[in-house]
Parts: sequence; structure tokens; C-alpha cells
Amino acid sequence: MTTPLRDAAVDEAPVPTGSVLAIRGGRPLSGRVDVKGAKNLATKAMVAALLGEDTSTLRDVPDLSDVAVVRSLLEVHGVRVTPGDEEGSLVFDPRDVESAHYEEIDAHAGASRIPILFCGPLLHKLGQAFIPDLGGCRIGDRPIDFHLDALRKFGAVVEKQPSGIRLSAPNGLKGANIHLPYPSVGATEQVLLTAVRAEGTTELRNAAIEPEIMDLIAVLQKMGAIISYEPNRVILIEGVETLRGYDHRCIFDRNEAASWACAALATDGEIFVGGAKQQEMLTFLNVFRKAGGWFDIKEDGILFRRAGELKPVVVETDVHPGFMTDWQQPLIVALTQARGRSIVHETVYENRFGFTQALVKMGADIVVHPHGLQDGPRRVPRRELEQAAVVTGPTPLHGADIVVPDLRGGYSHVIAALTAEGQSVVSGVDILSRGYEKFFDKLRALGADFDVVR
Repeated sequence: MTTPLRDAAVDEAPVPTGSVLAIRGGRPLSGRVDVKGAKNLATKAMVAALLGEDTSTLRDVPDLSDVAVVRSLLEVHGVRVTPGDEEGSLVFDPRDVESAHYEEIDAHAGASRIPILFCGPLLHKLGQAFIPDLGGCRIGDRPIDFHLDALRKFGAVVEKQPSGIRLSAPNGLKGANIHLPYPSVGATEQVLLTAVRAEGTTELRNAAIEPEIMDLIAVLQKMGAIISYEPNRVILIEGVETLRGYDHRCIFDRNEAASWACAALATDGEIFVGGAKQQEMLTFLNVFRKAGGWFDIKEDGILFRRAGELKPVVVETDVHPGFMTDWQQPLIVALTQARGRSIVHETVYENRFGFTQALVKMGADIVVHPHGLQDGPRRVPRRELEQAAVVTGPTPLHGADIVVPDLRGGYSHVIAALTAEGQSVVSGVDILSRGYEKFFDKLRALGADFDVVR
């Protein structure tokens, strides 16, 4: 697992097994892959188990390194985690929750931003919480100010220390009126996990409404929470004194489903994504069709392939129900094979086009405009951090030695290498274990030609 540099000794650490692939491209990916529960729901539902007075069971939990990180953090805080009654299920017993030393938390949290979401539940359970320096993919600042501001409004006292941030709630947590400057998924989750047991009613305005957020609300309602979704991104939460455990099956991972769909588009293959559902992917499916893709929706999944020659598209990333920022990176690989000029406006993260440098090295014609494009009608209002990528194609890709920058960019590099003629050596692939379960097995099942170098 790649973690932020802490000292010079890190540079001398051994390369993780499964970090470097030698990929021979030019072969269509065809076959079936199955997606399990969404990482962005599973990890948050695991944190929600802290709030219960008895055990919770979560089903279809993906076997990912992010899940392992959250499991370790729960266990460090005294939660007993055991396998459930079916494959991919976990049982959480929070009845012995206790404080953990910051060094233990830091040891497990270096590669994840999830610890920030422990704050509300731990403040309710223990009256205090600690957050170490946060890791995660380097795709933008993603400040935690939204989280801390919301916690302060609930009555938390925030104390910044050299090793992290310590929070306390000397007078308990009370409902609050919160208006997010931006519909942040993480901040919305923070408010939900804190408000459900805060005294009084919380009104959250400008909330994120992603499917994973709605699934988290379903989890909390099963536990006894009172939450209603109002028009115009308003969520009302009436605090309750106690919550029980839950039994819940995770919503499917739409990010992984879209990634495999783009792989079929880029390599001119045919991939059936088992477990994918239409409703949560409507926006993606529209763009996929406009770009020259074809799909067939079945009861147990969706089949993806090309309809013919790929076509250029104009895409603007946005919060749900817009086109997800996580979808644009694998899509751009496919757009290098489309005839004409495509434009992708990134409005969510300021550093998400760094992965295109490797594609240019492989022969792609991609020009990144760091401050966006000024002209043309826009569906999403311009933001200061906006960038735009102009992709002109089709351009044949050739093999190259490339280094993975982040989770979705790393997946895109692998798909680019599988699209390209010749051999590519892709380093840093171990980070894909954060978001793609059994990634190598799935590639082999689709006919990919590669070796794990080390």
C-alpha cells in the first residue's frame, strides 16, 4: 500500500509484491467480471456500526485494502470484527469500544481518510476522538475544514496537535443547522454519523445525495435513526438516545462497474459486469452511449461493448446526479480512440488530470488547461479549481514505462497499457487494491496478457 512519505527511510523500503506489472497490449478484453459492494458505502457503514448498542452485519463487503484499514481501526478501538454467515459478510460487536493511543491509530490510518468519520461516533461513545494526519490519493487538497466546522457546530472542541487533531465534547453533542459550502460527500457523511445521536434536530443544507449516501441513510434508519430527505439537498435528522445494530447488504460499486465499461470501450472488447444496475449509472450510461458505446441491461448485470466507431464527447464532472469525477479518468483512455476532439471539464478535484501525462507518453494527444476553458455554454458553473482536458483522436497508443499516480488514474494506466501495442511496465499498481477487488484475477478472466514482475 502506498503511503505518504514520513521520513527518508521510507525511500529505502522494499517494493510491495504486486506493485509492478509487465503488460502486453493490443488485445480486446472480453468476458465477465462481478462487482461487489461499493467501497464508498462499505467503509462508512463499518464506521456506523460504532454507534450501535449491539452487533451489526454488513454483507457484500469487498476485499479491499481500504476495508482492511477500517477494520483495523475498529479493532484498535475495541470493536470485535468476525466473518459473517456468508462469504463477504462481516459482523461488528461494538460493546467494548475504548480509546486508542494515537500511535496505534496512526499506524493503521496512514493510507486512508476514513478516520475523520470516526469522530462523531467516538464523541458519542467516549466523549473524545483523535485524528492523525490523513492519507489517501493525491488528487487535490480535499481539506477537512468542512468536517471540523460541522463538528464544532455540534459542540465539539477541536484541538490541533503536532501528531494530529484531538476532539472532545465536554457538554455532549447537540443538533445544529449546517450549510455546506459545497455538497461534499465526506462532510455529509460526517454530519449524518454525528447527528443521529446528537440531542435535538439537525438540518443539513447543500448535502451530497450520492447513492452511497442514500444507502448510508438506509443503514442508519435500520439502526433506529430518524432521517428525512427534503427537496433541494436538505436532510433533516432527529437525534435519538440509542441505536441498535443493523443487517445490511451494500449497494454495488458503480465506480468499478464504470471502470470495466470503459475498459471494454478502450480495448474494443465486450465485458459483462455482474451486479451492475441501471438506476445508479444513468448519467454514465448516457455518456457511454454518446461516445459510441453499446450496452444491454440484464437482471443480473450490464453488458458493455462498442457500437462502432468511437465518437468525441463533451463531459463535465459534478456531484451526483452529475457525471462522477471517478468516471472521467478511465473514460479519457477510451476517448483517445475516438475520432475528433473530446473535452472533459473537471470541476471536483484540482489535480485529477495528472495521470494524462503517462497517456501522452504513450502517444495520446491530450492537452490539459490548468485554468479551464473560458468559452462555450456550460451546464456546471465554473469553479476556481477547474481544469479541462482536450483529447484529440484517434491516436494509436504504444507501450511505455509508467508510474501509477492514484487509484482511478492507476486503473486508467493499466487499461491504456492493455489498449496499446507492445509492452508497458506499470509501477505502483498495488494502490489499486484500495478500490478493485481481485484485480489481477479479473484481468486474467478477461484475457489480459500480463506478468507480475514484483
